[in-house]
Amino acid sequence: MFNQFLTNKISALALSLGVIVSPVPALAQEAVAPQSEIATFADLTTLADRSDLVIRAKIRRQIAVEAERAPGLAPGFARLYIEAETIALLSGRTSIGESLNYLVDVPLTAKGKPPKLKKREMLLFARGVPGRPGAVQLVGEGAQLNYTPALEARLRPILTQLVAADAPATVTGVRDALAVAGNLVGESETQIFLETTDRSPVSLTVLRRPGQTPVWGVSWGEIIDSSARAPQPNTLRWYRLACALPRELPSSANLSRDPTARRLAAADYGFVLSQLGPCNRQITTS
Repeated sequence: MFNQFLTNKISALALSLGVIVSPVPALAQEAVAPQSEIATFADLTTLADRSDLVIRAKIRRQIAVEAERAPGLAPGFARLYIEAETIALLSGRTSIGESLNYLVDVPLTAKGKPPKLKKREMLLFARGVPGRPGAVQLVGEGAQLNYTPALEARLRPILTQLVAADAPATVTGVRDALAVAGNLVGESETQIFLETTDRSPVSLTVLRRPGQTPVWGVSWGEIIDSSARAPQPNTLRWYRLACALPRELPSSANLSRDPTARRLAAADYGFVLSQLGPCNRQITTS
């Protein structure tokens, strides 16, 4: 009787999650990521930014879902139904109870078996499941990480930055760019206006002066501040730029028709990217 009840519960959860997201392989492979220590700032910020809930939980029970009830399951993976105890809610836009359940795809061991996760503590990046109290859905691959105090210490400042009143807008691309030469040889100013999800203004300014190293800054608002400075690495403002801007200035965004000015705008955009550095990722978060 209990086994049939549990089977029905797992099936209901699987169907609920299937309604929310299509069971495509990219989302199905929500594997346990053992690389908690190598997850980068960009990895953690990406996961946290997508999540309504960031939960520290202890696994109490795991049950392998039958293959026929696990659409989109990748070869070499098992889909597990997890029941866990909530230890702490690190961040949440919705409430969560003392217990929770979810589905996760995990890589099989060398023996072809699912890993034993019972009693292990995890950090979960998730969202609630409408109409199913206690059920959560992981936000993507890598959204279940082995918990360590060091990982939590790295994550908490990110969560604080994400909910701050002055949190920067999410950048989605480049709208316009224009380079203007100054009165002196080697003097110029390039302004680059960015696209954001909420249409709030964000602009980059690159200043060149004869005999001096170029300087650049970002203005997060209506006022374009020529004294604005570049964001510090491994901050949310840095992430919004380094992990969102295209690798080259789109030709359609370069407003000038003068070839020299167009080359200067493209070069200054490349200078900004080089100063930001790469958006380093070590785990899959898609």
